Amino acid sequence: MNGNQSIDAPWGVSVFGAASVDAAPDLARLRVAISQTRNKPGEAFAATRSGVNRIREVLRGHQVPDTAVSTSRLNLHSQWTYGSERTFQGYECTASFVIELRDLDTLEGVLIDVVEAGANEVNGVEFDVRAKKELRAGARSAAVVAAREKAALYAEAAGAQLGPVVHIKDVDAEQVQNYRGHGGNDGDGGEGDLTPGRVTVSAGVMVGFSLIGG
Repeated sequence: MNGNQSIDAPWGVSVFGAASVDAAPDLARLRVAISQTRNKPGEAFAATRSGVNRIREVLRGHQVPDTAVSTSRLNLHSQWTYGSERTFQGYECTASFVIELRDLDTLEGVLIDVVEAGANEVNGVEFDVRAKKELRAGARSAAVVAAREKAALYAEAAGAQLGPVVHIKDVDAEQVQNYRGHGGNDGDGGEGDLTPGRVTVSAGVMVGFSLIGG
């Protein structure tokens, strides 16, 4: 560091505070898709649409309301294989689902049944909490407390006292999680493990305090 560096407009102390709250998940989102390839576009649309209807019926049988299921529009594209020459395989039609489950005990059964109903792509299971807003508020309050404690240590070491807060800046929660070195789900299982573990809700804040004395 250059010994000639100085603060252009000294005004106090600015610190970063972070906090996280862990909670047991009470929500799961299943991301699956169904793809069907046929020689004609109309046949591909019909086959995929039939699969979509089967999956929806399976979900209703598990008491999953239609409002908890998001389905993409049917997407069609040409399918080719590549070797010594390009060979046309047909038209592939795909529909994607995001299924929200509030009864985690049904997770494995729902996943098995939607695959048997025609979902041939499983893109992951995400665990979450419904009370995330309240948990985030608690984490933000704790982050401010952490920032104040850190600032007080700096002030004491400098022979000063903390004055009033003069600046607060929210820090994006994703940056806080990267700073802490892990993602939103804190569990021992590997990728694709259906063990929910814990959901971590994080918050961070930059707080500026004026200084008295020193």
